[in-house]
Amino acid sequence: MPAATTPAAKTERLLNLVICLLYTRQPLSKARIRSAVPQYGEAASDEAFDRMFERDKDELRELGIPLKTEPVDAFFDDETGYRIDQREYALPEIAFEADELAVLGLASRTWQQASLGGPAAQAMRKLQAEDVERDTSSVLGLEPRVRTNEPAFEPVKDAVVQRRTIRFGYRKRGSQVEQRRVQPWAITSWHGRWYLTGQDLGRGAPRVFRLSRIEGAVTVERRADPYDVPAGHDPVEMIAGTEDDRAVQVARLRVLQGAGNTLRRRARDIGGEGGWSVLEVEFRDDDALANEIAGFGPAVVVLEPASLVDGVVRRLTAVRALHEGAA
Repeated sequence: MPAATTPAAKTERLLNLVICLLYTRQPLSKARIRSAVPQYGEAASDEAFDRMFERDKDELRELGIPLKTEPVDAFFDDETGYRIDQREYALPEIAFEADELAVLGLASRTWQQASLGGPAAQAMRKLQAEDVERDTSSVLGLEPRVRTNEPAFEPVKDAVVQRRTIRFGYRKRGSQVEQRRVQPWAITSWHGRWYLTGQDLGRGAPRVFRLSRIEGAVTVERRADPYDVPAGHDPVEMIAGTEDDRAVQVARLRVLQGAGNTLRRRARDIGGEGGWSVLEVEFRDDDALANEIAGFGPAVVVLEPASLVDGVVRRLTAVRALHEGAA
């Protein structure tokens, strides 16, 4: 049976390899490593094991793990062995100044409402377990938040880290969903929105994608060719140079009396009847406005533009489907 290739299986395999090489006094041959690490024993052939082991060695070294290559027998160098030097692998004692602890605490709270909030909180708990307490007084009044509510965030982030080609449906403003095939380079927050930069293989050119416009599942291609991120790639510069949809637009809305106060404060009232107002609201970000309007439910109805109508309908439809699935 071939070895599993999921990210979780790979992580488990690497962890088993580290444990195997860390707690041996003598260098281990490839044959002994293959018998000690369960996932290697599932390799379909010797060649498959060799390729997997070579990739894993390179990955451990990229992670900074001191993997040593030494002869298995000190008197004969005809067989190569491997081990991890415990002295080089062990971390030195970690100490932080008060201002550094304050920044760490602030960083953990920044991710509090995001998908990375769990790992951030876990990191702080590890520091606290070592009797390291953060100082919050020096950042009093400063409380940023990073949100990663887009469903595509996790798979796209993983694809960027692992340099894996992905496919997804993408809706540009006012257009139909198109399938895109992309080699991801970076995932970046800019002006409160998350973006993916990468090479669009279908168009043969670099492109920027707003994560909130990715629809459906993000699919990872298992057999795609490897690639490198261009040297000196600056995602913020690329996003700023291509994100051209921030021109001022005007939305016309029907708003129930007594509702939509956040909209009313910045809107122009142009009439209405029967307990409803007709408002005109200027906006630049159609996704942000669609999210806000959808939050009012049936109390706010979009009259125009059509792209905003479509955005609100898609959000409300998704909420209804979610509740029907939970029923």
